[in-house]
Amino acid sequence: MGRRGQSITLSVSDRDKEQLEAFALEFGMTWGDKPNISKFLKAIADRQLTIAANHDWTQERINALNQSRLALVDLGKTAEANAIAQILLERTELKIPLRKELDLFVEKQSPNWRTQIDRYIKRQQPFRLSYQDAAEQIWTYTVCFAEIVARDDREYLDCWCQENNNGDIPELQHNWSLRLDRITDAAIVSIEQSWKNGLETIPVEIHFFDGLAHGYKSKKNRDEVNEWLDEHTKRVVRSVSSPFWFKREIFRYGKDCEVISPQIMRDAMVLEIKTMQQRYQQ
Repeated sequence: MGRRGQSITLSVSDRDKEQLEAFALEFGMTWGDKPNISKFLKAIADRQLTIAANHDWTQERINALNQSRLALVDLGKTAEANAIAQILLERTELKIPLRKELDLFVEKQSPNWRTQIDRYIKRQQPFRLSYQDAAEQIWTYTVCFAEIVARDDREYLDCWCQENNNGDIPELQHNWSLRLDRITDAAIVSIEQSWKNGLETIPVEIHFFDGLAHGYKSKKNRDEVNEWLDEHTKRVVRSVSSPFWFKREIFRYGKDCEVISPQIMRDAMVLEIKTMQQRYQQ
């Protein structure tokens, strides 16, 4: 007969139990789909998870962060305000009135499906996403890598999916960029797949000229090469994962920028320029 494991009994409030279950779920300590507190506590005991001090913030710091949150709400930057609220809710120093206020704010801003996506990304857990967009169309994606990216005051889910019919460059056809505020409802389930290291990328060579060349600032973690060809021309080689967003950026630079390679990306730029020219000639 196998040796039975030892057990302990915890005496905690309902709120503390809910918190422990939430932590267990966040860190993937589950039994099936349900949070497993015992598994979570064992991970702490085995030092798979570490505990850090969470009680050393002054009231002045908390008030300053909350005032920043309110200011962001007034500016319409709800995503940034929600991020600050999430940070504050992790603190034990919060007084009950503020904690209730933040709980209500986060609940209003983050639907259940968004909370699930955040949790799976943090755990690097592949998932299947099915949702109905604002046009009432149903879409399903098998997501093996994802990150939340802010662009133009909106949030997008940039993800690598098994579905490869996005119509982009062949090397990038597994990459998708889903606008989160267009998702009206979503069903999220975990799947048994391997988490990818990132999005697919291709190297794109760009030349910047004259004043733009001198003013150009290298894109962190994206530019592989940044060098001068002559006193008027800077050569940049960048890892690109989305032709759509790449073209949106490049067109801002106008005549002071030229895409050199690969040919498929250069051709895409030429097609855009010709289409614009035809529109202005109508």
